Amino acid sequence: MKKILLATVIAAMMASPALAETKYRFVIVPKAMNNPFFDVARDGCLKRAKELGNVECIYKGPIEHEPATQAQIIQDFVTQKVDGLAISVADVAAMTKSIEAASAAGIPVVTFDADAPGSKRIAYIGTNNKDFGLALGKQLLQLRPEGGKYAMISGGPGAKNLAERVDGVREALKGSKWAEVSGSPTFCNDDSALAVQQMSDLRTATPDLAAIVPIGGWPMFAPEGYKAFVNKNKKDIDAGKFTLVVADTLKMQLELLRDGYSNALTGQRPFEMGEKAMDVLLAIKKGEKVPEIIYTGLDLVTKDNVGQLLK
Repeated sequence: MKKILLATVIAAMMASPALAETKYRFVIVPKAMNNPFFDVARDGCLKRAKELGNVECIYKGPIEHEPATQAQIIQDFVTQKVDGLAISVADVAAMTKSIEAASAAGIPVVTFDADAPGSKRIAYIGTNNKDFGLALGKQLLQLRPEGGKYAMISGGPGAKNLAERVDGVREALKGSKWAEVSGSPTFCNDDSALAVQQMSDLRTATPDLAAIVPIGGWPMFAPEGYKAFVNKNKKDIDAGKFTLVVADTLKMQLELLRDGYSNALTGQRPFEMGEKAMDVLLAIKKGEKVPEIIYTGLDLVTKDNVGQLLK
């Protein structure tokens, strides 16, 4: 009797699609875990994995922006034989080798947020970074057509996505009355406190600086330091002599814009990047053909529509 019951239970378990289905382990590897932008991508990844049911989302990367550490983490996952990797590329040269090693081990790789187009990655999910830079530059031009001196703040010098944004800003402002100061862009290596310090340094070095355009949200990710910087320059901001157009639209940034701590934001969609990374890796595992480039779009935000986005 017991044997018959056991056989019935095993048969029922085997027939259950949830149990019979393979559980895939997909890893999302950010450039730096101290960057809240990637927390949002992680949340999208976890939500989608839960919905799919047969997918586990693992989130791990270097604490700070360290390409060598990112490469080591990926090597560890290759050794563990995970089922797929979604990587935000900190350094194209280093990551091209890591992606090759994963590919050789039969592990599919997609990139998100930051790409390594010459590598063996199967797809890129994220922003069209040239368009992102163009949008930032156009926002500044719209706010201040009279021009002036401006500076940019970037993350890591080896990140292709950031270089494309810088090019986009420059292209948008070409032929206008805006002139980039020497020493721009500065590189904060995804360090928020350093990004705020660089804003102060740029303003000190060029007292008549008319705008700062951080091409990532870094300074705003240290809200107290950022607010202190803005408060110090509030008179010029209110008089329209100093303008802040910042990349990204995380909740804290939208709140800062609403409270008058920025003139405009151009935002990416990290939550969607995390979701799509799981969908694409699962499709690859099922042998389906996936698009090589999947753009997730941009959001342009000013005080006029910030309430809508906060909802």
